[in-house]
Amino acid sequence: MSDIQTSTVSDEGFATTSQVGDFDLQIDALDEDGPNPNATLVATYASCFLPAFRVGGQKTGFDDLGKIQIDADAELDESDDLTEISFDVYVEADLSDEEFAAIADLAEDICHVHTALRDGLRADVTVVGDAF
Repeated sequence: MSDIQTSTVSDEGFATTSQVGDFDLQIDALDEDGPNPNATLVATYASCFLPAFRVGGQKTGFDDLGKIQIDADAELDESDDLTEISFDVYVEADLSDEEFAAIADLAEDICHVHTALRDGLRADVTVVGDAF
Protein backbone atom coordinates (compact mmCIF):
# COMPACT_ATOMS: atom_id res chain seq x y z
CA MET A 1 0.00 0.00 0.00
CA SER A 2 1.27 3.47 -0.84
CA ASP A 3 1.82 6.30 1.63
CA ILE A 4 -0.34 8.79 -0.26
CA GLN A 5 -3.42 7.96 -2.29
CA THR A 6 -5.50 10.43 -4.27
CA SER A 7 -8.24 10.05 -6.83
CA THR A 8 -8.77 12.59 -9.61
CA VAL A 9 -11.92 12.64 -11.74
CA SER A 10 -13.11 14.64 -14.73
CA ASP A 11 -16.56 13.97 -16.12
CA GLU A 12 -15.91 16.21 -19.13
CA GLY A 13 -13.77 19.14 -20.21
CA PHE A 14 -10.60 20.15 -18.41
CA ALA A 15 -11.83 20.60 -14.83
CA THR A 16 -10.97 17.92 -12.30
CA THR A 17 -11.88 17.07 -8.75
CA SER A 18 -9.19 15.38 -6.72
CA GLN A 19 -10.08 13.52 -3.55
CA VAL A 20 -7.15 14.05 -1.17
CA GLY A 21 -7.91 12.35 2.11
CA ASP A 22 -11.19 13.84 3.30
CA PHE A 23 -10.84 16.89 1.06
CA ASP A 24 -11.97 17.75 -2.45
CA LEU A 25 -9.58 19.84 -4.53
CA GLN A 26 -10.88 21.53 -7.68
CA ILE A 27 -8.26 22.05 -10.40
CA ASP A 28 -9.04 23.33 -13.90
CA ALA A 29 -6.54 23.58 -16.74
CA LEU A 30 -8.54 26.56 -18.07
CA ASP A 31 -8.77 28.42 -14.72
CA GLU A 32 -12.58 28.45 -14.93
CA ASP A 33 -13.71 26.19 -12.06
CA GLY A 34 -10.51 26.24 -10.02
CA PRO A 35 -6.82 27.06 -10.26
CA ASN A 36 -4.77 25.42 -13.01
CA PRO A 37 -2.29 22.62 -12.23
CA ASN A 38 0.79 24.87 -12.43
CA ALA A 39 -0.76 27.40 -10.05
CA THR A 40 -1.75 24.58 -7.72
CA LEU A 41 1.81 23.22 -7.76
CA VAL A 42 3.25 26.64 -6.91
CA ALA A 43 0.73 27.06 -4.06
CA THR A 44 1.48 23.55 -2.80
CA TYR A 45 5.21 24.28 -2.87
CA ALA A 46 4.70 27.48 -0.84
CA SER A 47 2.35 25.64 1.54
CA CYS A 48 5.10 23.11 2.19
CA PHE A 49 7.94 25.64 2.39
CA LEU A 50 6.21 27.86 4.98
CA PRO A 51 5.95 25.26 7.79
CA ALA A 52 9.42 24.00 6.83
CA PHE A 53 10.64 27.59 7.33
CA ARG A 54 9.08 27.59 10.83
CA VAL A 55 10.83 24.30 11.65
CA GLY A 56 14.08 25.75 10.30
CA GLY A 57 13.59 28.68 12.65
CA GLN A 58 13.06 26.35 15.58
CA LYS A 59 16.18 24.36 14.69
CA THR A 60 18.25 27.57 14.69
CA GLY A 61 16.87 28.79 18.02
CA PHE A 62 14.11 31.10 16.77
CA ASP A 63 10.91 29.53 18.09
CA ASP A 64 8.67 32.54 17.46
CA LEU A 65 8.96 33.95 13.95
CA GLY A 66 5.44 35.39 14.22
CA LYS A 67 3.35 35.79 11.10
CA ILE A 68 4.86 34.46 7.88
CA GLN A 69 3.54 35.08 4.37
CA ILE A 70 4.94 33.72 1.12
CA ASP A 71 4.20 35.51 -2.13
CA ALA A 72 5.14 33.14 -4.93
CA ASP A 73 5.79 34.02 -8.56
CA ALA A 74 6.30 31.58 -11.40
CA GLU A 75 7.31 31.86 -15.03
CA LEU A 76 6.02 29.69 -17.86
CA ASP A 77 7.57 29.00 -21.24
CA GLU A 78 5.67 29.03 -24.55
CA SER A 79 4.44 25.49 -23.82
CA ASP A 80 3.08 26.56 -20.41
CA ASP A 81 5.77 24.55 -18.61
CA LEU A 82 7.07 26.01 -15.36
CA THR A 83 10.57 27.39 -15.81
CA GLU A 84 11.09 29.49 -12.68
CA ILE A 85 9.60 29.82 -9.22
CA SER A 86 10.47 32.48 -6.70
CA PHE A 87 9.30 33.07 -3.14
CA ASP A 88 9.24 36.35 -1.27
CA VAL A 89 8.96 35.31 2.37
CA TYR A 90 7.66 38.01 4.71
CA VAL A 91 8.40 37.33 8.37
CA GLU A 92 7.19 39.27 11.39
CA ALA A 93 10.41 38.59 13.33
CA ASP A 94 13.33 40.93 12.70
CA LEU A 95 16.43 38.77 12.22
CA SER A 96 19.65 39.33 10.32
CA ASP A 97 20.04 38.38 6.66
CA GLU A 98 22.45 35.63 7.72
CA GLU A 99 19.96 34.19 10.22
CA PHE A 100 17.19 34.23 7.60
CA ALA A 101 19.51 32.60 5.06
CA ALA A 102 20.32 29.80 7.52
CA ILE A 103 16.60 29.24 8.17
CA ALA A 104 15.80 29.24 4.43
CA ASP A 105 18.58 26.70 3.77
CA LEU A 106 17.13 24.39 6.41
CA ALA A 107 13.62 24.91 5.00
CA GLU A 108 14.83 23.76 1.58
CA ASP A 109 16.15 20.56 3.17
CA ILE A 110 12.93 20.01 5.16
CA CYS A 111 10.32 20.84 2.47
CA HIS A 112 9.30 17.62 0.73
CA VAL A 113 7.97 19.44 -2.34
CA HIS A 114 11.33 21.19 -2.76
CA THR A 115 13.02 17.81 -2.69
CA ALA A 116 10.53 16.34 -5.17
CA LEU A 117 10.98 19.01 -7.86
CA ARG A 118 13.61 18.55 -10.52
CA ASP A 119 16.92 20.29 -9.87
CA GLY A 120 16.33 22.96 -12.50
CA LEU A 121 13.04 24.06 -10.94
CA ARG A 122 13.47 25.19 -7.36
CA ALA A 123 12.17 28.33 -5.69
CA ASP A 124 14.45 31.33 -5.58
CA VAL A 125 13.75 32.47 -2.02
CA THR A 126 13.80 36.06 -0.71
CA VAL A 127 12.98 36.65 2.95
CA VAL A 128 11.76 40.02 4.30
CA GLY A 129 11.85 40.46 8.06
CA ASP A 130 9.87 42.85 10.29
CA ALA A 131 7.19 42.72 7.58
CA PHE A 132 4.05 43.16 9.67
